[in-house]
Amino acid sequence: MALQHANDENFDSMVRDGLTLVDFWASWCGPCQMFGPIFEDVSEKEKDVHFVKFEIDEGNRRTPAKFGIRSIPSVLAFKNGELKEARTGLMDDETLTQWIKELKAM
Repeated sequence: MALQHANDENFDSMVRDGLTLVDFWASWCGPCQMFGPIFEDVSEKEKDVHFVKFEIDEGNRRTPAKFGIRSIPSVLAFKNGELKEARTGLMDDETLTQWIKELKAM
C-alpha cells in the first residue's frame, strides 16, 4: 500500500480499516527526518498494513492533542480505528518490522 498523508479532517477515515501505523512528525525534527525513510521503506515491504504520515506543523493540532503526542517521532498503531499501541522515538527497520509482526498477532 502506498504511503498516505493525513490531517485533522481525514484522520479518522485513514485509520478506520485494518492495521494502520501513523507517524507523527515535523520537518524541523532531526530524528523524524532519520525515521521517515525507514517508515517508507518498511511500508513498501508490508503491503497489508496502512502507513500514514501526519505532519504536526501544518495547522493540524487537534489530532496530536487528542492522542497526547508530546514527543516526535511518535508512531500510533490502530486496528480498525481503535488505538492499540504507541511508540515514541527513532526505530530502525528491524524494530519496526518486529513491532508490526506483534501487532498482527494481536
